[in-house]
Amino acid sequence: MSPVRRLSAITWNHTRGYLPLVATAQRFSELYPDVEIAWEKRSLQAFADSPIEKLAEKFDLLIIDHPFAGYAATHDVLLPLDSYLPADYLADQAANSVGASHPSYIYGGHQWALAVDAATPVSAYRPDLLEKYGAAVPETWEDLLALARRGLVAVPSIPLECLMHFYMLCLALGEEPFQRPDEIVSRETGLAAIETYKELISLCDPACFSRNPIRTYEALVGGDQLAYMTFAYGYSNYARPDYTPNPLRFTGLVKFNGRALRTVLGGTGLAISKNCQDKELAVAYAQFVGSAECQRGMFFTSGGQPGHRAAWLDPAVNAASGDFFKDTLATLDDAYLRPRYPGYIPFQEHGGAYIHSYLTEGGSPQTALDQLNKLYRESRA
Repeated sequence: MSPVRRLSAITWNHTRGYLPLVATAQRFSELYPDVEIAWEKRSLQAFADSPIEKLAEKFDLLIIDHPFAGYAATHDVLLPLDSYLPADYLADQAANSVGASHPSYIYGGHQWALAVDAATPVSAYRPDLLEKYGAAVPETWEDLLALARRGLVAVPSIPLECLMHFYMLCLALGEEPFQRPDEIVSRETGLAAIETYKELISLCDPACFSRNPIRTYEALVGGDQLAYMTFAYGYSNYARPDYTPNPLRFTGLVKFNGRALRTVLGGTGLAISKNCQDKELAVAYAQFVGSAECQRGMFFTSGGQPGHRAAWLDPAVNAASGDFFKDTLATLDDAYLRPRYPGYIPFQEHGGAYIHSYLTEGGSPQTALDQLNKLYRESRA
C-alpha cells in the first residue's frame, strides 16, 4: 500500500471561500486515493491581514490576496508557478482572465498564484423590496443619493472598504491613485473623494460602518427595509435561490459624471508555499482547481465564484445564479488593480482607519488625507 501524501491548506471563512476547495480536495483524493488535502479556514479580516510568511511556514497551499504578490517577489515564501506549470496551461489562464485577475498575481517576472476566484465591488438589489417601495434601480450618482435618502441603501463601510471606496472615487474624479512618490493623489482630488463619499454614507444607516460585504449581504437578504446595496465585493452565492430565500439581482455601478464607476479588483489566488515538501502534488492539485472544467463545474456548484472566464460566460452557471456573472462581467473587466509593491500591505491594513474615523467621529478631511499620505510614504520607504 502506497504511503499517504498529505497537503495542508488555508483559506477564508465563507461558503465561497471554503466549500469549493473542500469539494475539489475531496474529488482529487478520489481520483488519487493516496492523497489527502486538508483545508482550514480563517476569518475574512484575517485573510486580508495575516502575514503571508507565517502562513507559508505552516501550510502547503494558501489562498491569498493579489497585493501579496509584491511581497512574494521579494521574499522567499511562495513557489513561482511559472517554473512548474506548463506554458500552455498558463497561456490559457491568461487568455481567460476575468479582468486583471490573472496578471494581478504576476510580479517581478513570476506567477505567484492562480486566479481561482474573481471579484470586484458591484451593486445588488432586492427586486421585491424595490417594487414594494415603488423605487427603481439607480442609474446615476444622483439617483443613488435619492434612494439613500429614503433609507433603502446599504454600503459596507468598515475601514478596509472605506479605503477601497476612496480609490474608486479618486478614479471617478479623474486621477489614478499611487502615481506619485510622496502622495496618493493630489490634495484637491483626495479631499473631493473623501467628501463625495461622506455625502453618500451620511444618508445611510450608521450600521454600515460595522458591516463588511458579507454582513451587508446578510442584512439585505434577511430584512425588509434595505433594498439596494452598492460598492460591495460581489458574492454570487446571494444570487442563488438555493442559498437564500430572498435572492438578490446583481448589476454594475451607477454613472458618476456620465461614466460608470470603476471599482477595485478583489478575488483570490491559489498559491503554493516554498516550504511545501510535495511540490509536484501541490502543483497538480492547483492545476486541477484552476482548470476551466473544474471552475465552471464542481468549483461553482460547490459555492465558489470562479476566476476562469469560461465559467463567467457559461449559460448553465449563469442560469443557476440569476445571471450574476453575465451582468457583472463588464464591471470586473474594468476594475482597477491595487498596488502590489512590497510595502503596500501594511498601508492597506491601516490606511482605511483614517477615513473611517473622519466619517464616524468627525474632524478634518485634510487631517485624514495627511495621515494617509504619511502612511503611504512610510510604506514606500
